[in-house]
Amino acid sequence: MEKLWVVDFGSQYSLLLVRRARELGVYAELLPWHSCPPEVPPEVRGVIFSGSYASVSEGPPLPASWIGQRPALAICYSAQWLAAHGGGAVAESHAREFGPAEVTVLEPDSPLWKGIPSRSQVWMSHSDTITALPKGALPTARTDKIPFAAYEDPARQLYAVQFHPEVAHTTYGKALLQNFLYHLCGFSGSWRPEDEIETLVAELRQAMPTGQALCALSGGIDSTVAALLVHRAIGERFHGLFVDTGLLRAEEKNQVLAAYKSVDLPVTVIEAQDRFFSALKGVTEPEKKRQIIGRIFIEIFEEEARQRPDVRYLVQGTIYPDVVESGAGVSAKIKSHHNVGGLPDKLSLQLVEPLRRFFKDEVRALGARLGLPTSFLERHPFPGPGLAVRILGEVTPERVVRLQKADQLFLETLQRAGWYTRTWQAFAVLVPQRTVGVSGDNRSYGEIIALRAVDSTDGMTAAPTFLPYEVLTEAARRILAEVPDITRVVYDISTKPPATIEWE
Repeated sequence: MEKLWVVDFGSQYSLLLVRRARELGVYAELLPWHSCPPEVPPEVRGVIFSGSYASVSEGPPLPASWIGQRPALAICYSAQWLAAHGGGAVAESHAREFGPAEVTVLEPDSPLWKGIPSRSQVWMSHSDTITALPKGALPTARTDKIPFAAYEDPARQLYAVQFHPEVAHTTYGKALLQNFLYHLCGFSGSWRPEDEIETLVAELRQAMPTGQALCALSGGIDSTVAALLVHRAIGERFHGLFVDTGLLRAEEKNQVLAAYKSVDLPVTVIEAQDRFFSALKGVTEPEKKRQIIGRIFIEIFEEEARQRPDVRYLVQGTIYPDVVESGAGVSAKIKSHHNVGGLPDKLSLQLVEPLRRFFKDEVRALGARLGLPTSFLERHPFPGPGLAVRILGEVTPERVVRLQKADQLFLETLQRAGWYTRTWQAFAVLVPQRTVGVSGDNRSYGEIIALRAVDSTDGMTAAPTFLPYEVLTEAARRILAEVPDITRVVYDISTKPPATIEWE
């Protein structure tokens, strides 16, 4: 299968480049810079070199031998590195450029700039800047502050920009990437995730020729699709495990089990509420919560494995954003995810993660092709650690019940108003800060509920959903009236980045 390689030099946007390519129907994979082979494989039709948190003087090297082998697009740090090591020059800027800038196209006949207006907005994020181009390179765009916002060397199939076309703030970024992928690399744009099902099943059969497999089912779309793929691949050797941690949403267990039954997915329920609450007692630090929950999950699965003959595999619904946010590759670690952050160094079972190269919306496309009901596919994402990462401070059974009720009222309000399916994810957060209120003419002193609703496609970036005031007001009214010990409701309008979607 033809593919694009995105070489990661540590930019938080690296995975977003993979995402954008796939949106354009091009299968792309992320490759850490230190894993680059000497030659580009035949199936790789083009490469994109990412930006980096580092400066050219101290950052990692690019595989210079690749230049000329395939069409290459170098972004920000990579554009600067190639300029500095190709005979040009790079100097530290007087002030870091971060934010929007207007770019002027100097070479409208360049294939990279085909169909893009002569002036448009781009997004800058760099502290170095190119002051001289290598011999043979041609400037193709500038801004008021930098003369070489973009350059190219067609003889070597090299195209470079000092801004980020992959972020939404670059108005014609998608068009620029499409020009590179279609016109310069020759991709057809025909790749679709759901077309990969038979390939995935065949790979799973080959990877698990004998032995039994346990699958960690959280009730979310990711673990469910992973389970369906493995069940299709190995049949009765598959054993699904749904662990009731006590940290689920209200009525969630019954809803999830009904969905599993509708697609004939065999599942065993494990009641482990007391075990999780006991381990989380007194714990308030978010990363420690995630690690504890991940550890207990693994302990439960290993215990279950010992009770069954010839169990060799543990299946998890890890997806691409889980991997990158947990610090895999060369990007900075944002936070541990329960299915990649809590694993012991020596796991007695072989880990199987069939979705670790797919994004959330791609997993939904796989699920639809596998026959999951629409009602299940439309369920909002739910973190593996459950409500533990939506309860700031200590997790107790009483605080879980409080949050479950508030969350249920919020989601019910969205459903009645027709907004549940119009937002990507919505939920409530319990904040331990107490504030003064009035209840029944008496002074009350209760906690805060924060409501969060975001629009996204894959969870890598997100913007707040602009819910109508009457919807927010109704949700707040119901929560304040029906949830004990809550005196205030607020709405979170943070974007990702810089915030994450979950509060912890």
